[in-house]
This record gives sequence, structure tokens and C-alpha cells, in this order.
Amino acid sequence: MIRFERFELPNGLRVLVHEDTSTPLAAVNLMYDVGSRDEDPQKTGFAHLFEHLMFGGSINVPDFDNEMQKAGGENNAFTGNDVTNYYCTLPAENIETAFWLESDRMLQLDFSERNLEVQRQVVIEEFRQRYLNRPYGDVWLLLCPEAYRVHPYRWPTIGKDPEHIRKATPEDVKTFFYRHYAPNNAVLAVSGNVKTERVRQLAEKWFAPVERRKTPVRCLPQEPEHTEAGFLSVRRNVPADAIYKVFHTDGLFTHGYRCADMLTDALASGKSSRLYRRLVKDRQMFSEINAYVTGDADPGLLTVYGKLMPGISPEEADNALLNELHELSSALLLPRELEKIKNRLETAFILEHISILNKAIHLCRHELIGDAADLNRETEAYLSVTAEDIRAAAAGIFRQENGVTLYYQSSEKSS
Repeated sequence: MIRFERFELPNGLRVLVHEDTSTPLAAVNLMYDVGSRDEDPQKTGFAHLFEHLMFGGSINVPDFDNEMQKAGGENNAFTGNDVTNYYCTLPAENIETAFWLESDRMLQLDFSERNLEVQRQVVIEEFRQRYLNRPYGDVWLLLCPEAYRVHPYRWPTIGKDPEHIRKATPEDVKTFFYRHYAPNNAVLAVSGNVKTERVRQLAEKWFAPVERRKTPVRCLPQEPEHTEAGFLSVRRNVPADAIYKVFHTDGLFTHGYRCADMLTDALASGKSSRLYRRLVKDRQMFSEINAYVTGDADPGLLTVYGKLMPGISPEEADNALLNELHELSSALLLPRELEKIKNRLETAFILEHISILNKAIHLCRHELIGDAADLNRETEAYLSVTAEDIRAAAAGIFRQENGVTLYYQSSEKSS
């Protein structure tokens, strides 16, 4: 049970406080309700660009990292399809520094052409290094537009094309900032050796002066049900052939999502999982194999992927994979399989929530999607899933027309 207090400032900023006296530290997590799904299709990658711009200086603080380090803190950020998150940990006695820094960059960034150019080049180089010049790096650039026809998940967080970032103007950046980086579009969670009343005082001192902004009403196109299987085949300079299969599934914190999450555990979590035992160890068709759900707020994807052993054709490996997936659709998990999955999940939840930072992040995520109190009900929701629930989910997910397959083959085999 993660106990917390909640209050809201007049400008709409929601604040969550978890008191933990077992540590001398505090974690401050500020999550904005904006991700790549909120971008203009012709100006993608902006949410990720802002992850960098927010460290490039604000109206009163030219160097965010330097001030945080002076207070003994560490900070970072991440961007996803649905949210952009900024976090730090520091000695609890220095917590006001975090409030000062975060509120100042919420107030106004350094929108200079110089700062934009620096961060623009950083992001473009990241695009090249991680997605274009790295083995298997362009997988999601290939899969996203095939898996999604209308929903903005059809481009990855990095964006569709580095040219969108290259052409970004200071005016584009300002518009995006003032539309999304607002107190009424964010949740602040503080976890650690703090008192709620102290957090309230600091929030009112530093964040209350930031005015509420007019934020857009999210009205995203809903992805229609797919009626035909998708297929792609590419050749690249990679060391081994690979197969990627994605299937549409339900959004985060739903019953369908939990079933899909548990399906991936049955398939590829550890050396006792089905795909490892049967396709890696016994039949030696894959050198490695994995499965996971994307964890998106809107309906997302269940992904199964693996690298093939030499001499195994993609078609042969694909058929073997499909047989394993269809088996889960037609037969119940064994009682010991289900028990092992639930034990592993329960342990993972406990370990995940030891960290004060993780608690702050998860409180924010649940609050943005629904209610932070749901965090304390999540373990029980997973434990209540039955073998029949999982079988039914598999039957709905692992339909041919519900998926997209990518054969990612080594160009060295090209004749």
C-alpha cells in the first residue's frame, strides 16, 4: 500500500505526496500530459525535442543541470507516446531547489534560435544513431505506419523524419510549449522524506504563480479494427535475420491489457517460458526471443520478436511462432504456469515500489490516466486474472488479421 495525499492548486496543477521517512532523499516527478500522439502529423518529434529543450535553459535559469548538481541532485527525463516526464532525486533538505527549477521552466523556456539549434542538432543526431545507423534501429519506423492507419501512434516518439525537427522554428516551439506545458496539464508527485504541509507550501510558492493555460481538448482518431494482416520484408546490414510480430491489444490499466501482459510472461519471460523452451532450447530455431506489451494509454501493441539461428528461414520460424501463439488461444495455461506468472508479477510490483522515484512516477501515471489510488489496486487486479481470461485474450489478440509481421533479413544473403 502506497499512502499518499493529494491536493490541487488554483491553476490546475495536481500534487501528490508520499511520505517515506526511511530515506534521507526525496524524488520530485513532474509528468506532462503530452506525448508524440499530440503532435501535428507534419511536425512530429516535437514532444521528444522538448525533452531536450527543457534542459537548455529557462527564463531565469540558464543551466538546469548545474543548479541541480549544486543541490546534490540527479535528474533526467523521458518521452513516450502519451506523456513527457521530468524527474530528479536529491537530499530532502534541498527539495526547494527542485521546485524552483521545475516551476521556472514551466513558466517559460529559453526560446532563442541558439538554444533551439543546439537541441535540434542533438535530436537529429540521436535519430541517426539510434534509428538509422544502428542494427534493427528502424524497426519501429517500419512497423508503426503499418500497424496504425489513422491513430497518431503511427509514428514513433522520435518522429517520422528528422526533417520535421530540422525545419522547426522558434515560433513552432513556442506554440507547442504554451499549448501543452501548463500547470493544468501536469501532475507533480513528491516521494520521500517530506511532509505534505511543506510540499504544499513549496507548491504554492513556486508553482501557483504560473498561470493556467488554454490546452487543447484531445480528440484523437480511433484506430479501426483491422480486417487484413499486414506484412513487410526488408533487407539490412545486420548480423542475423529477425522476425517481429505485433498485434493490437487494449490500453494500459485495463483488464485486456493485464491479460496481454500475462500472455507475454507465459511466452517469453525467463528460460522456463514457452518460446524459450520450445523454440530456443529444444528446436534451436531462434538465438533469442522476447515478448512485451507497449503500455500505451490508448489501445497498443503486443510484440513478439526474435533473432533466427543460421539456416532457419523466416517462413519456417514464423510458422513455429504462430503454432505457439495459437496453442495459447485454444488451451488453458497449466495451473503451475499461471501461479509462476502471478508470483513473478507480485514480486516485481514489490521490488518496483521500493524506489521512491518509481513510486512518484507510477503515482503520476495512474493520476493522468484515471486515479492515483488505482496504483494500490493494480496487484490485486492482476492476481484476479484467470486462465480462461488469458485464453480468451489470446484468441482475440492472436488473429491473423489483427497483426503485422516484419521479416528483417540480413542483406548479406541477398543474391
